[in-house]
Parts: sequence; structure tokens; C-alpha cells
Amino acid sequence: MSTYHHHFTHDGLRLAYLDHPPRAVPGAVAHGTPILLIHGFASNIQVNWVNTLWVRNLVDAGYRVLAIENRGHGASDKAYAPADYAVAKMAADARALLDHLAIPRAILMGYSMGARIATRLAVDSPARVPALVLGGLGIHLVEGVGIPLGIAEALEAKDASTITEPIAQMFRQFAEANRQDLRALAACIRGSRDLIAREEISALSVPTLIAVGTDDDIAGAPEPLAALMPDAEVFTIQGRDHNRAVGDRTHRAAVLAFLARVCGV
Repeated sequence: MSTYHHHFTHDGLRLAYLDHPPRAVPGAVAHGTPILLIHGFASNIQVNWVNTLWVRNLVDAGYRVLAIENRGHGASDKAYAPADYAVAKMAADARALLDHLAIPRAILMGYSMGARIATRLAVDSPARVPALVLGGLGIHLVEGVGIPLGIAEALEAKDASTITEPIAQMFRQFAEANRQDLRALAACIRGSRDLIAREEISALSVPTLIAVGTDDDIAGAPEPLAALMPDAEVFTIQGRDHNRAVGDRTHRAAVLAFLARVCGV
């Protein structure tokens, strides 16, 4: 569970979030540009963004860092119907956080499921998004499904030792290590598998960075996704799988360089 949270209410759910001001660093400009971070499935703010040094690096670079703890995760309220986890609903949660904080525009950065949510928000509200960073999700944003549906059954298994599929084992262990509500996560994996239409992606002109590990077996290749988008580029995270790519130092450096270039801060 995140130890850095506030709460707001949207769609009948009390949702946790982080709001960290830029840090005064000698020689750097605390410009305060807001960036909203959206974590992946079975993760939370602490694991996805704080422990991996993203928050520290971004605030040191002058950003106002926001992060939402998705419904069903961490310190946010839980729901148990798959329909409650439609990607459009979780994107609306993220947009509601910006409204709650009276922030008209914010850079969006999501990892894995969070990248799907961030893209949905950017497609629905492009005027609010000056730049988009997608981590751990490539062409599976528009084709395929990325995280296998069988993970839901693995999360619901009474005896974890009966799970034999490696990816399912990994997600069950990850969820338990993060003290997550396994029943809520099972509903989430069933309800959050919405694909973004190719036509919507092709019309999304927001400058976008797509970062995927070379050993990631879940995301799908980043290059075909970038080819669909008017203003997208790819960064490959060398030697990293889906989990270890998140906090890779070359990943963080590439994102900071991209944002400095496209946003001018």
C-alpha cells in the first residue's frame, strides 16, 4: 500500500493519489509542469513509481508529480464486478483527479495496464495531454490482450501451489507481495481488456514515447504501434522483462530526455 496518498471520490469510489511538488535542486528549474502517473495491474503508487525512483527523478527535474492508485488497487476502494474496471471508467478516474486538483493539462505516463488507461484518456481528451509516455505496452494496445485472462483464475485459486503457468505464478506472487485484494484484481483483469481502435490511435497526434523491454513477453512489439501513430517514437529497454523494465535507469533517462525535448522544460 502506498504511504504517500491523499484521497478523492469519483464514481462512488474513494481513490488514493499522490501529489508531490517539484523539489528545489541547485542548477535546475522547478517549472512545476504536472505529470500524471498511472500504474500497472496488481501494482500501486509505491511499487510502480516511488520504489523505482520515478517520483524522485521527476520532482528533481522540476515536475509536479501526480499519481493515481487505480480502483481495486492499494489504498483505493475495491469493486468486484468486471464491468467496474472498463478502461474508459479508469481513464475517467484519472481525468477526475485532474479536475479535482483543477489541472487543465498534464503529461500522462502509464505502465502496462496504466499505459492502456493513459491512452484512453489521451484519445478521449487530447487537448488535456501535451505528451504521452507508454511503458510496458506495445502493439497489444490495439491487438491481442497482453496480460493473459487466465491470471484471473490464478488469482482466485485457493492453493497458489496449484498454479503452473509461469506468468500466472508471477502475477499471483506479485499481487500477494503487494497485499492486494485478489478478488478485486480478478474482476479487474476480466474487465480491463478493452483494446484501443486503430482508427483512434491513428488520429492521436499527441507526442508519444513507447518504451518496452527487449525481454518483455507481455507488451507486444513497440515499433508496430509507433508506426500507427502520427508522432510517436520508440525506446527499447535492453535486457529487461515486463517487471524489471519499469525502473530501469536507461528507461528513466530516456523519458526525461523525451519530455525535455517535446515539452520544452
